[in-house]
Amino acid sequence: MIFCVEDERNIRELLVYTLTTIGYEAMGLDSGKELFRALANERPELILLDIMLPGEDGYQILSRLKDQESTREIPVIMVTAKGAEFDKVRGLDGGADDYITKPFGMMEFIARVKAVLRRTGKQGEPTVLKYASIVISVNRREVTENGRKVELTLKEFEVLRYLMENRGIVLTRDQLLGHIWGYDFGGETRTVDVHIRSLRQKLGESGKLVETVRGVGYRIGEVK
Repeated sequence: MIFCVEDERNIRELLVYTLTTIGYEAMGLDSGKELFRALANERPELILLDIMLPGEDGYQILSRLKDQESTREIPVIMVTAKGAEFDKVRGLDGGADDYITKPFGMMEFIARVKAVLRRTGKQGEPTVLKYASIVISVNRREVTENGRKVELTLKEFEVLRYLMENRGIVLTRDQLLGHIWGYDFGGETRTVDVHIRSLRQKLGESGKLVETVRGVGYRIGEVK
């Protein structure tokens, strides 16, 4: 679980959505008060902490986290519009593991999250991807649909995984070919259609979750 403490609703929802899309569990919180209330029930793997918050600011919250034995070891990334060197140094000296300045791209954001999780010995890559009735165990290369184990070929598994990792994004046939089969693959894009058809059949009722976007490609999940 990753806690995202951010008082701006749009940013908070974007961070949570991005993390859940790539397979992490994430919870959005709008203040330090909400954070410590959540910490009473669950210990997260990482806290994303804004500085400009109502009530206690991010620096004060960070100090409380590092002063308490129960939360001292939880890694923290400061996420803020304060980009001055002094502010960064203050956050890092206070015990933050990293500092991301707004605005930032989602690819950079994800990379920084994974880097901190790796450095702190936490889980650096999501091992389970979930959407609706479909669950992928990445490490075990297993897929279940409504609790039923689904037997997939390697390529079918990789197609489903790629779609799940990019939930809500339309992937073209060329993108799927390039990622799954390699850019030197000599087949036609029809190969993708064949695998999608087989994948849908094996997923049963949940096969309808793999949507065709006419003239473009395929998508699983809601539009971003």
